[in-house]
Amino acid sequence: MRLILAGGGTFGHVGPLLATAAELRRRQPDVELRVVGTREGLEAAMAPAAGLELVTIPKAPFPRRIDGAALRFPARWRRARRLVRALISDFAPDAVVGFGGYVSPPVYRAAAAARIPVVVHEANARPGLANRWGARRAAAVAVAFPGTPLPGAQLVGMPMRRAVAQLNRAEACPAARRELGLDPDRPTLLVAGGSLGAVRLNQAMSLVASELIAAGAQVLHLAGRGKADELRAALAGVDPERYRVVEYLERMELALAAADLAVQRAGAATVAELACAALPAVLVPLAVGNGEQRLNAAGLVGAGGAVLVENDEFARWAPGNLAALLTARDRLARMSEAAATQAIRDGAERLADLIEAVTA
Repeated sequence: MRLILAGGGTFGHVGPLLATAAELRRRQPDVELRVVGTREGLEAAMAPAAGLELVTIPKAPFPRRIDGAALRFPARWRRARRLVRALISDFAPDAVVGFGGYVSPPVYRAAAAARIPVVVHEANARPGLANRWGARRAAAVAVAFPGTPLPGAQLVGMPMRRAVAQLNRAEACPAARRELGLDPDRPTLLVAGGSLGAVRLNQAMSLVASELIAAGAQVLHLAGRGKADELRAALAGVDPERYRVVEYLERMELALAAADLAVQRAGAATVAELACAALPAVLVPLAVGNGEQRLNAAGLVGAGGAVLVENDEFARWAPGNLAALLTARDRLARMSEAAATQAIRDGAERLADLIEAVTA
């Protein structure tokens, strides 16, 4: 089987792409895969690191207003399509699997012109423009959240690495804390703003750090690439052994296993990971885009597995509330049980089943 996998930008697109590739390789060791992405996205490093051949095309987002980017769009779009058409001609894929993002539309269009079947995976509860467009002619449409408004959508969940999807937090916690250098017995808070970090969360946490330490807690804060030094400066005077700041963690399962509570954005991958880890959370949706993060959080919050705090309110909410929640063991236990009810642990397997059905 030969497949083109298209998607990139943030981990919400790249993560499920890589997890699906790993599952396809597990099933069919001789499967041939090509990834289409850009030089700017996370896929530029992550796809080759996973042993996948990456073909880069120009970043050509659909223009939403008349500006310089809109004037450059036609040339970039034509070049992207030429590169994808050449790849399809040379590689002769059995299908194209798109995960959204800027790279997907030219791949969808070229595949349709070549009569190559397309499988679309939409990670967010509210689909983006790329996948709304691609789903119109797709042979199959897969979604991570129930109720995602795409034609013919089939619920498969979020493809993710097995180490996260099958995580047993209670069993993994002691070893994870040892590996991360955390105290085995203190209430532990994980703070992470997504694959690129979150300046607003970082700033807000610096205001409540001393209160958390005084409550006997410890914090593991993934600040985001290039953001750790600024956060450490804002935390001057706070014990760095009790409030650990790192830029990024490749093995996210360690952070999820080590924590009793998480403060995170509500990206699709984040919400899915929290459910699989049965990890209680304070979700702070990013107030940009088309509002998809608030919708992503709805199921987990509605079940009682997470608390939603608006981005503009978090800095006021955290003092007086965050430490109290982190140390409320009975409430966290109930939230953990509720979060687990939202987990779909076999998203990669379900999507691979769908791809194999389309290419059979």
